[in-house]
Amino acid sequence: MIEKHVSVLLNESISSLNLKENSIIVDATLGYAGHSSSILDRIKKGYLFAFDQDSEAIRYSTNRLSKIGTNFTIIKSNFVHMKEELQNLGVEEVDGVLFDLGVSSPQLDEGERGFSYHVDSRLDMRMDREQALSAYEVVNEYSKENLTKIFLKYGEDRFANNIAKKIVEYREVKPIETTLELVDIIKTAVPMKFRKDKHPARQIFQAIRIEVNHELDVLEPSINQALDLLKVGGRCAVITFHSLEDRLVKNIFKEKCRINEKVKGMPNIPKEYLPDFQLVENKAIKPSEEEVKNNPRARSSILRVIERIK
Repeated sequence: MIEKHVSVLLNESISSLNLKENSIIVDATLGYAGHSSSILDRIKKGYLFAFDQDSEAIRYSTNRLSKIGTNFTIIKSNFVHMKEELQNLGVEEVDGVLFDLGVSSPQLDEGERGFSYHVDSRLDMRMDREQALSAYEVVNEYSKENLTKIFLKYGEDRFANNIAKKIVEYREVKPIETTLELVDIIKTAVPMKFRKDKHPARQIFQAIRIEVNHELDVLEPSINQALDLLKVGGRCAVITFHSLEDRLVKNIFKEKCRINEKVKGMPNIPKEYLPDFQLVENKAIKPSEEEVKNNPRARSSILRVIERIK
């Protein structure tokens, strides 16, 4: 399964980092080292620091990266601890940071991980399999009100309340233990005419996954840490896969590039009033038609890049 993993927007994201032979780079989302392999291959005199919580992904990626070079360190931690972990290693600034916020193909395809609504497995969805909270606890222990809240907030699902109601009714009889068991319950709560365009469980599974892994809670502070770490000329590239993530990233970048209102519109703005950052591309970068054809999971991906200019 691992060999089938294809990194999304690989060329675009690597190119956007403007790598040099001696660059110090952070891959905040190592996964199965798709992006990291390309980065390490280009920074022969530099260094790569990579973060991940998944022990299996770390084992695989350590072996993969070792075949390219030894100038890398993998840190088993959530990227929300990026600044602290790097400072512990004596690293105060870097040339680039990459976030690929998608779930990797092996995690989706390996039934036992519980991320997929196409494969039957125990409800899990943990990126870090050592943490206590899993999809099983969310589905079986959260109140109807809390389920509705996360289905609306993280899934933006129009049938959130009805799906939560059906889940609570079902688990009064027996616990909901598997992914396809949950899918069947969701289907009973979604009218047939709304099941044609997309899988009725897609947004609910997304919402549960985000809740289990605290994905949006850690994203904003993590990106701010990454921007603090950048040297002048350094870049941060972020690949998102749904509107909630993209909106958050877009707003952070927009705020960082905002010109002080006091001097906005002046013909010659004093340097001290200029923002510290600028967007590398004004528009979001999206995958080509060819990439989407070869890798349908790339369809919803969006890349945004920002650079420190002072």
